[in-house]
Amino acid sequence: MRPMPSYVIVALLALAFVAPSAHAELKSKEIEYKHGDTTLLGYLVWDDSPSVGKRPGVVVVHEWMGHNDYVRRRANMLAKLGYAAFALDMYGKGVKAKDPQEAGQMAGRFKNDRKLMRERAQAGLDVLKKQSMVDTSRIGAMGYCFGGQVALELGRSGADLKGIVSFHGALDTPTPDDAKNIKAKVLACHGSSDPFVPLEHVRDFIQEMENGKVDYRVIAYGPGVVHGFTNPDNKNSKMQGVGYDENADRRSWEAMRELFDEVFKAGKTAAAR
Repeated sequence: MRPMPSYVIVALLALAFVAPSAHAELKSKEIEYKHGDTTLLGYLVWDDSPSVGKRPGVVVVHEWMGHNDYVRRRANMLAKLGYAAFALDMYGKGVKAKDPQEAGQMAGRFKNDRKLMRERAQAGLDVLKKQSMVDTSRIGAMGYCFGGQVALELGRSGADLKGIVSFHGALDTPTPDDAKNIKAKVLACHGSSDPFVPLEHVRDFIQEMENGKVDYRVIAYGPGVVHGFTNPDNKNSKMQGVGYDENADRRSWEAMRELFDEVFKAGKTAAAR
C-alpha cells in the first residue's frame, strides 16, 4: 500500500479539529427569576462548542402575546450564530394572552409605565450577564413588536449594550430626550405599510436619534409590508394590518446579523463564519 501523501494527512488533521465545532449542539435551559414580587421564566440557549469560550449575549424580547415558542425559535437561531441568547419574560411565568385584546391590555400596562418596562427588561438582562459562557462586555438586545419597543426603552435607560434591534416595534416614547443615554448602535426594521407604527412615529424616532447623536439605521421594507412581518404565524392573521412577509423577514434578519457582526466583531463560532 502506498503511503498517504503528507498534504492529505495535514488536511485530515485540520478536519479533525474543525468537525467538533461544526457539529456542536445547542444547549438550553429554562431559568426562573424574579422582578419584585413577580416570578418570571426565561429561556437560555447557546452553542456548546468548547472552542468558543465566552461569547456575546443577546436578550430577546417577545411579542405582545407573551413569552412563547416564537421567541424561543428566534433565540435558537441566534445561538446557531454563536451567541448566547436569553429570551426574557415580561409578563410572568406561564402568563400569555389568550387573544389580541388581552395582549393589548398586558402590553399597555408597560407602555403606560416606561419605568416598569425598563426595570422588568433589566431584570432579564441581569440574568443573561450572570451566565458563565457570556462575555459581559459584548451584550445586545432585540425584540419583536412590543418587544422591539422594550429593547429600545432598555437602551434609553442607559443599559450597557453594544447593539439594539427592533423588528416592527413601536418607536414612540414619552421621553425622547433619553436617547442621549443610548450607548448602542441601533437598527429599527419597519414595515412601510404598518398601521400600528405610522410615518409620524418613524419621523419622530429619526429626529430623536439625531438629537441624541445615536448611531442608528431605520430600514423600511415595502411595498405593502405590514406589522408582524417576521412571524410566519401571521400568514393567516385575522387582524387588519398584520401579516407575514418572507422577503422582509429574511432581509431584516440579515440586517440584524450585519449589525451584530459589526458590534461584536469576533464573537461568532467558526461554524457560523
